[in-house]
Amino acid sequence: MSKILKVQNLSKTYRSGDQHLHVLNNVSFEVASGETFAIVGPSGSGKTTLLGLCAGLDKVDDGEIWLCDQNLVELDEDGRALLRNQHVGFVFQDFQLLPTLTALENVIVPLELRGTKKAAEQGRELLAKVGLENRSGHYPSQLSGGEQQRVALARAFANRPTILFADEPTGNLDDETGAKIEKLLFELNKEQGTALVIVTHDMELAQKADKNIRLRSGRIEQTIG
Repeated sequence: MSKILKVQNLSKTYRSGDQHLHVLNNVSFEVASGETFAIVGPSGSGKTTLLGLCAGLDKVDDGEIWLCDQNLVELDEDGRALLRNQHVGFVFQDFQLLPTLTALENVIVPLELRGTKKAAEQGRELLAKVGLENRSGHYPSQLSGGEQQRVALARAFANRPTILFADEPTGNLDDETGAKIEKLLFELNKEQGTALVIVTHDMELAQKADKNIRLRSGRIEQTIG
C-alpha cells in the first residue's frame, strides 16, 4: 500500500520576542493510501500545527514531509498551493463556508476553479449524498451547524482528493449531530478511497481510525495501530 503522507523527524519552533516556543519535536509517522489516521492530544500539544505543516499551509523548520510523493520542504508557496489544489481536501471546525454563496455554490467552488465540466450537476450529486439535496439554494445562515458541516464535507470531497485533513470536524456540534457527521465522514472516505487525517481531542472518534498518535508537548507520546 503506497504512502500518501510521510513525516520524518519533524520539528517546528515559533519565535515570540526573545523566546523560542518549541511546538513540535522530532515527530515521525506515515499514512497509507485509503487509511484513516487520527492525531489526538490536549490543547496546546501541537495537533493543529502538525496538521497545517502536513497540508503545506506552513513551512517546515527541521525534518521532512512527503505529501503525494512530493517533498514539501523543496516546494515554494505556489508549489504547495498547487499540490493542495490537486490532491488535498479540508474540513474545519468552523465550517468556513462562503456566506454569500448558496450551499450548492459553496460545493462547486473547487470544481469551477479546476474548470470541471458539469460542476453544478456534480455538486447536486454530492449534496444528495450528504442528505441536503433539498437545501441546495439555502445560504449558510439559513442552515443549522450540522447542515453547514455536511455542505463542508460535500465541498471537501468535490475534487476527489487523495488525502483529506479534518481539524476538529465535530468540535462545534452537539453529540448527536457530531455522531452523524463522523459517520458520514467515514462513509464518504471509504467510498472515495481517500486517506483521512483527523485532528481531534475526542478519543472515541480517534479510536474509529485505523491508526492514531497521541501528542503531548509536541512529541508523540503514544502510537496505536
